[in-house]
Amino acid sequence: MKFSEQWLRQWVAPELDAAGIAHRLTMAGLEVDAVEPIAPAFNNVVVGVIESAEQHPDADKLRVCQVNDGTDTWQIVCGAPNAAAGLKVAVARIGAILPGDFKIKKAKLRGVESKGMLCGASELGLEDEPSPGIMELPVDAPLGADLREWLQLDGSIIDIDITPNRGDCFSIRGIARDLAAVLKLEVTAPRCAASDITSERVFPTKVALPEQCPRLLTRVVENVDLSQPTPVWMQEQLRCSGVRSIDLVVDITNYVMLELGQPLHGYDLERLEEFLEVRAAQQGETLQTLDGQQQQLTAGTLIIADAKGPLGIAGVMGGEHSGVSASTRTVLLEAAFFTPLALAGTARRYGLHTDASQRFERGVDHQLQQAAIERATQLLTELGGGSAGPLSEVVSSTHLPAVTSIEFKASEVERLLGVELPASYIADVLARLGFSLRENGAECWTVDVPSWRFDVSQAADLVEEIARVYGYTELPSREPRISVAPRASREAQLGVATLQQELVSRGYQEAITYSFVAPELQQQVLPDKHAPQLSNPLSVEMSVMRAGLWPGLIKAQLHNLNRQQSRVRLFEVGLTFEGERAEHVDQIERIGGIVCGSRLPEGWNASREGVDFFDVKGDVEALLALGNAQAEWRFEPAEHPALHPGQSARIVRVNGSDESVVGWLGALHPALRAKLGIKVDTFVFELDVEPLCRGQLPHFQHLSRYPEVRRDLALVVEESQPVAELLDQLRSSAGEWLTDVHLFDVYQGKGVAEGHKSVALGLTWQHPSRTLNDSEIEQWVADAVDSASQHCGATLRG
Repeated sequence: MKFSEQWLRQWVAPELDAAGIAHRLTMAGLEVDAVEPIAPAFNNVVVGVIESAEQHPDADKLRVCQVNDGTDTWQIVCGAPNAAAGLKVAVARIGAILPGDFKIKKAKLRGVESKGMLCGASELGLEDEPSPGIMELPVDAPLGADLREWLQLDGSIIDIDITPNRGDCFSIRGIARDLAAVLKLEVTAPRCAASDITSERVFPTKVALPEQCPRLLTRVVENVDLSQPTPVWMQEQLRCSGVRSIDLVVDITNYVMLELGQPLHGYDLERLEEFLEVRAAQQGETLQTLDGQQQQLTAGTLIIADAKGPLGIAGVMGGEHSGVSASTRTVLLEAAFFTPLALAGTARRYGLHTDASQRFERGVDHQLQQAAIERATQLLTELGGGSAGPLSEVVSSTHLPAVTSIEFKASEVERLLGVELPASYIADVLARLGFSLRENGAECWTVDVPSWRFDVSQAADLVEEIARVYGYTELPSREPRISVAPRASREAQLGVATLQQELVSRGYQEAITYSFVAPELQQQVLPDKHAPQLSNPLSVEMSVMRAGLWPGLIKAQLHNLNRQQSRVRLFEVGLTFEGERAEHVDQIERIGGIVCGSRLPEGWNASREGVDFFDVKGDVEALLALGNAQAEWRFEPAEHPALHPGQSARIVRVNGSDESVVGWLGALHPALRAKLGIKVDTFVFELDVEPLCRGQLPHFQHLSRYPEVRRDLALVVEESQPVAELLDQLRSSAGEWLTDVHLFDVYQGKGVAEGHKSVALGLTWQHPSRTLNDSEIEQWVADAVDSASQHCGATLRG
């Protein structure tokens, strides 16, 4: 928000210079980015009038002008196309110094003497772009007056970086209100009485979406003379705020927006058909905006339209068709209140970031519309004449923001700020900021929040208001007290860093991807999951929260593969989001990985075999082993939409009678890889972090001094029989001194029936206090084979 120092002083007059004002605003939470002069240094430039302008005898583009500067008449040669007799102009006399240390001297141009210079706005540093001609001053500009003094160019421009929560300070009124509260001064607002109604003309208005536009005000002003120029004082205030002067109506609406904070729009009423309506755009509708761009409107976009079609994107920019021109005689002024959520993302979607959208997105005072339209009417009738009609209002009181009331105690100030302030001071500060207070006991109030403060909703917000007026630098500084005593930690509880370090040690690299992904990618990878969509996404490719880690990891893998990285091993730890509504979203921390390429890094002694399912399964088993609870984990064959049906498993944790699925492991489905453009075999895994970090304490056990006994069994089972189930049966039936059972071979082929497989298992027994005998071992082997036969249909291979 840029504005001139003089404009602010019209509202509040502190006895401070521009630097002092900037400092107090910054200390009040309105950070000043820059304080710069209104115009660069120049001198000896006065208001003059061209008495005559003749063609130069030797140059087609030059004119010889006789210019009166209030003291004498001088001959000045000028090349501006708009130099004409009777025009009031800015005259740089002989000896004047213009910006850039350019000194005006006597000169001859094509043999004709010139004593001075007629200046354009850019030559005086008042415009950045080269001016097309000399400055045309109003006819009432005082002849001979010093231009700097007359235009008040010796002040400063203050540029404030407004934070998103302070939409009320996108106006001179809002900034003056805060400055006055800090300095204990009065705010002097410009006088604006209700307009005299001298016309009965109204224009029908309606609102189809009152929940998005609870209030719409319009007024017809007839017989306006828009040939009248915008007064110089208004042009200067707009220029200092970075707004270009266009015409009287546009300049007035911009001026009121900067002054009060309410965007307005002026329509040429003769171009409108039947009515003015706020509604949602329909599919296929288009609009040519004021910047000349043809916009294809998205269905649902809030627009302002008449019977023929769209007139503008609500709260962002008007259309070229309905804009005012020099021939306009009847103006329809419009002021509306749009809810911030209704316009969230609209400007970004169309690439139209305007002063109006900036204010509406942050929140505009819903009680400001009438004051703004009255102020615009006052300026328009004063400067352009015309007859004002009655106000026409469409309002939905049920959809307007309700008054926020906060129960507030003076003790909250001391509790949060560490300084005790008198109750009378607290009440005075809040009253100066516009809050209404009703006593509710000793040093306790019910505080009504003013309509322009969307950001205040709780007692802590009120304490913050008091702190910034009191002065952050006045608050006491205290060293924080912290306890440095060691805290007990649970040895059975793993930290996420332990999981990360394990994967790093196995050759993985950690990836950090966005928490929001493309909906198409998520639908392809996790079609059964539902995650919330963002209402105001950065882009279409990042418009839905991730329901799992695989979409982000796949995107990271593609990024690496496209850059000739053939061996990719990535993992990520992060939150995933499941649920469709914001208030019912489950946030689950998960760890996931993606692997493709060769099993080992390239080297002279390394094979070039590609990674397979069991390599990645081994990495996952290493994670599971960190908690010393390997017996509680089980891999079960299962199908997942994103995984190869023959190379996928769900990971289950068994705790007594409770079983819970905590993750998945497998190869990406070939059809999915084809859609994504992945040409290499890719394996992925994902597990919930919480059960993975829940381990068991290790227990000490003496090593036996007695020999162990091992027996190898070759059992024939059906091809579909999970080996894990077979191992469980052997552990439960092979005696209490069984210390290990493991698979060391799988065979299919000659000697084994079709549809079956031979699994070779090694069983080891060891007693802690004696040597086992053969009869015991034979009995346990028989029991194990019998149990495997009954529960798994296994037979000893002959």
